[in-house]
Amino acid sequence: MDTLSYKTKSAKKEEVTRAWHVIDAENLVIGRMATKVATILRGKHKPEYTPHVDTGDYVIIINAEKARFTGSKWDQKYYLRYSGYPGGQKKTFAKELLAKKPEAVIEKAVKGMLPKNTLGRAMYKKLFVYTGEEHPHAAQKPAVLEL
Repeated sequence: MDTLSYKTKSAKKEEVTRAWHVIDAENLVIGRMATKVATILRGKHKPEYTPHVDTGDYVIIINAEKARFTGSKWDQKYYLRYSGYPGGQKKTFAKELLAKKPEAVIEKAVKGMLPKNTLGRAMYKKLFVYTGEEHPHAAQKPAVLEL
């Protein structure tokens, strides 16, 4: 055979079509939901997935305060941050973070599953997390996604 009968197509950022998805996080396990959301944000669910192009869709998550962890992670899981000064390391438990800012628990879970580079930061901007049923993206006509 002298020639290739087919070639692998690489997606271009101008040719990518993006859809909008709504996920109701009520009674969903945070880690399992975050893996599916990260896959959609990256675009790995599409046949035209290309690793160096952002081919992912937009994701809206509602009812963030009703998502759950399994086991006793609410009391054991913690998030670290550092101020940059000696002794400036702070620890926040998942239960405290849920009480103060419920969206942050899901956002941190998804962000940790995305690439740590410019492309990953662009993918993360397509994630919208809200407490409660309401979201301001009705004009985009998002499709409900069951996980």
